[in-house]
Amino acid sequence: MCSNDSTKTEPQPEYASFENAAEFHGHVCPGLSSGYQVAIAAMKALGVTRPKDEELVAIAETDACGVDAIQVVTGCTAGKGNLIVHDYGKHVFTFYCRESGKAVRAMTCLEEFMPQKPEMDVLRPKVFSGTATEEEQTTFYAMVNQVSKAILEAPSEKVVKLEFVQMEPPKKARIFTSIPCGCCGEMVADAKTREHEGKQICMPCFLKLKE
Repeated sequence: MCSNDSTKTEPQPEYASFENAAEFHGHVCPGLSSGYQVAIAAMKALGVTRPKDEELVAIAETDACGVDAIQVVTGCTAGKGNLIVHDYGKHVFTFYCRESGKAVRAMTCLEEFMPQKPEMDVLRPKVFSGTATEEEQTTFYAMVNQVSKAILEAPSEKVVKLEFVQMEPPKKARIFTSIPCGCCGEMVADAKTREHEGKQICMPCFLKLKE
């Protein structure tokens, strides 16, 4: 929950472990490690714990690996409507506490953790396309784990740059009424439909009719 009362003395909150984030994400990587650091640093800066609902909102400027760590640690998820993704390709995250009205912008600073990045960049497409040799795969994942470990073990201020910002409260998640699509019959949120020949139809059907 969010709190702006700095006079209260409370036990330090427990955060989801990195192992929890890695299990959710499926593998360990620098993006996940930096996202984990970002999530904890931002929550500490705002003085918040993991919310039950929309008390905390995360706005991600990427849809990459770090977002999964954000979801696991902060409880900001797409399903609850308190995770907003604007994919600008930037590892930047803004967190807003509805109770205090405070917001913090977190940017990852990973340059010093990527000394072997040129070699990783050469190996990455080969590994992910399935053309890398067994030796190249071993080398690549050893470097990935090394960088990930270094990011996790570093002081948060070396990984995350935090800045308090002013912003308007994000809109709360909307609750829609489901209606049957006038074309395929499948249930769809009423606000997500399009009108065609007097019928409310879902977007996939609407796009097919426009082809």
